[in-house]
Amino acid sequence: MERYTLRDAQPNLEKLIDDAQQGKTVLIMDEQQREVRLVPVTESQGAGSRLAGSAKGLICMAEDFDAPLPDF
Repeated sequence: MERYTLRDAQPNLEKLIDDAQQGKTVLIMDEQQREVRLVPVTESQGAGSRLAGSAKGLICMAEDFDAPLPDF
């Protein structure tokens, strides 16, 4: 695991992105000690993996979904 400060990461960002693409864990820390992790985006995480209607049949609503509530 490689840990960098924000100041050290900025001039080396291209190298850090390459390292993350190769599977290395790259952490970048800001002045408040908050950390972020660089991870590669796979094809399954991209916007192209969503298909309209792909959840058809997975969601069921009760017959009385829009009926008034008893205490309302």
